[in-house]
Formats: sequence, C-alpha cells, structure tokens
Amino acid sequence: MAKVELVMPKMGESIMEATILNWVKNVGDRIEEDETILEIATDKVDSEIPSPVDGVLVEVLRQVNDVVPVGEVIAILETEGEVQDTPSIPQQAEVPAPVEQKPAAEPTIESPVASPSVEKETVEVPFIPATTNQSNGTKIPTNNNGKFYSPLVRSIAKSEQVSLAELDAMHGSGKGGRVTKKDLLNYISQRSSPAAASVSNQMVQQKSNVSQSVAKPAVSPASSTQGSHEIIEMDRMRKMIADHMVMSKHTSPHVTSFVEADVTNLVSWRNSVKGGFMEKYGEKITFTPIFIEAVVKAIQDFPMINVSVDGTNIIKKKNINIGMATALPSGNLIVPVIKNANGFNLVGLTQQVNGLANKARNNKLKPEDIQDGTFTVTNVGTFGNVMGTPIINQPQVAILALGAIRKKPAVLETEHGDVIAIRQMMFLSLSYDHRVVDGFLGGSFLRKVADYLEAFDKSQTI
Repeated sequence: MAKVELVMPKMGESIMEATILNWVKNVGDRIEEDETILEIATDKVDSEIPSPVDGVLVEVLRQVNDVVPVGEVIAILETEGEVQDTPSIPQQAEVPAPVEQKPAAEPTIESPVASPSVEKETVEVPFIPATTNQSNGTKIPTNNNGKFYSPLVRSIAKSEQVSLAELDAMHGSGKGGRVTKKDLLNYISQRSSPAAASVSNQMVQQKSNVSQSVAKPAVSPASSTQGSHEIIEMDRMRKMIADHMVMSKHTSPHVTSFVEADVTNLVSWRNSVKGGFMEKYGEKITFTPIFIEAVVKAIQDFPMINVSVDGTNIIKKKNINIGMATALPSGNLIVPVIKNANGFNLVGLTQQVNGLANKARNNKLKPEDIQDGTFTVTNVGTFGNVMGTPIINQPQVAILALGAIRKKPAVLETEHGDVIAIRQMMFLSLSYDHRVVDGFLGGSFLRKVADYLEAFDKSQTI
C-alpha cells in the first residue's frame, strides 16, 4: 500500500492561499483518478480539486472554511501498489513571493513510521476550475448568523455596496438556499427601480426585526466613519495587489524610459479594415493585438528583456508569454497571459486578446490564464492618459505602458523639404529592472517597438 499526500495546488501570480468550500468526498470513500475530492475558492475563481490517483480517502487534515496556504497538505489518500506506480502530476507555475522560493520538488518518498508495507508520497494536485461551481455561493462565512457566501459574491457585494443585511435577506437559488453570483447580479440590476428599492427596504427591515429578537454580537462593518472621513477596508484581492506592488518596488530598482511614436499608418489601417475584419473573423480588432505583435518582434530582437532574476542568476525565457493588464468588474487589476505569443499572427493575437478580456470581464479567468507571463503590457491610454510609469510585474524585469493616441502637429521630412502635418502620435514608456537591464538595452528595446509601430504596412490585407 502507498499513501499519497494531497497539497493545496499552486495557482496564479499573487495567490498564496485558498479557502476550502466543501469536501465532496468523505473519509473512507473510494475515489477514482480525476474525480473531484473537494471544492476551493480564491477571490478570483471557485474551483474543484480532483484526485491524482485511484484510491481511498483515509484522512482529512483541513476542514471546511479553513484558509490554507499553497503547498500545505490537506488530505491523505491510500492507493494499492507501490509508490512508483502513482501517475505523475503536472506541475503548476511557481507563485511569486516577496522572499526567494525554491523550485517545486519532485514527489518524495518518506520512510514509513508504523508499517513497512506503507509508503507515503507528496503529490501536488492540478488546480482545475469548476464547470458548475463558479461563484455558486458555497460556504464561506461572512457573519455569525449561519449564512455563507463565496469570495466572489462577497467581492461583488462590496463593489456594488450591497449591505450584509440585504445579502442575509436574499433567498438564493444555490444548494441549501445559498446566494449565487446570478442571484446577486439579478438583485443589483433590479434594485435601482422604486419598486425594487421598496422591496429591498422591507427585506432589510424584516431581517433587522428578526435579528433584534435574537441576541447576537454586532458585526464589524466593512467601512466606518470618523468625523468627515469614511474608512473603507481593502478587500482581499486589493490587499494582495498592494503587497505585490510593494514587493516589486522593494525588489527591483525601477528605471523608466519614454519614446514618442507616429502611428498614423497603423490607425488608418485599423479604421479601414475593422468592419471587414469583424465580418471575416467574427472578432473586433482593437489596437492592443497590433501593439502586442510589435512587442513580440522587439523581444525576438532583444531577448534579454525576456528574463527573470534568481539571486545572482539571470533566467532567459524561451517562451514569449505576454501579460495584458486588465481591469476586473470589481475595479481590481488582473494580468491574463497570452502564452507563446510569437506563435500567433495578427488574427490569432486578436482572438487571444478578446478571449482573455471577455473572460476577465465575466470573472471566468482560470488559474492557468494568469500564470507564466514573461513580459507585461498595460494600456494606460484606455483612461485617456498620455503616458505612465508602471510597476514591474514580478518576477519579470520590464513592463510597457501604452499611452493614448492623439492627433498632433509633427514635422515630416519630404523630398521637397520639411513640412508640418497632423499625425496620430502616442507615447510608449518602459519600466525596467536596472539590476539586469541597463539603459542601452531598455532604450534600444523601446525604440524598436516604436519602429515596428511606425513601419506598420497599411497596405496589408486581412
């Protein structure tokens, strides 16, 4: 017999822990490989953890509602046969942390303690997103009245200013009457009407009356008022973003370079083909995939921008995985990643950009969608900003900010002399880690991106 330790799987960048929602299997249950054992949640996704082997669940080490760090053992499975017969489990990417982390170790065999016929193996299970459990309201405590809400429901409620009393008064469509994401969004869409507001007030008042009849300690609010100020507690995702940004500034000496590019040809081409592009490919073409195409070409010219740092070693990445900073509905930021971006043409990049952006807007991103980035692009021009000085997304060493495209007078050199013309201009800014990227490399790479954008062939067909 062999014992296998299941650990909380590695997830996306900046995710260091997850909450156990529900144990689908009980101690003593026989489990087939890939069969769901338990359900977990982060602030980004609710997901299922499958069994990596055929066996029996013999011990549960962490309980429902426990917040478990990545890598901690959560259960023990017992399998038939020797340890070497255990199928290998695909490893996820390392999660960046403020301190140096060692690479994930291969499964190890520990010496038996009680019986020489029993061996133990530590196995990291793959993190598989749920198909039916996304934001299903499975148990996460938010108060002391016995009702539970998923992290996603709580996040939406905070961002939409839905009070705890309103949540408690809802009758959810989920298992056991739990409030689901759909229930909450339906409630939010309706409560703006006078009738809905009246019903909401009645629900809250009824809930308040019931609460007053049962003596319970007061619940600390998410926000409070001090004099003329409102104090708002950060949600969990915002805390993680804050920690990650502080860690990045502490880790890397940031330098930012700027360049201005004439993107008139690029803009003219995109405006002329966007209708036909949609008709032919069923995709809306934005400027983002065109920018990413230029970035990929420049990385191929300057591969030392596509690296990370491990102590005194420089790790040169073979894959070009482009992260694109994206705003979530909650107002928080996430960076989905286009894997092997150099393998896509402009149509493929457009499909990748649109697909990941839609997933982000609908809270459908999977953990693998935000892993393994090697270089990040952020479009500050979306907000009308002409330039920015972004913070590096660790463990990468550079991040490119794209400013707003604006019509400006510019000097053009012609065969008849210099002329002033109205051109579509934009600023590009590159923040880079001065430990490994000097001004020559950083400036040359940035200029190369601009060159590719300025040299865009406006006669190309779709």
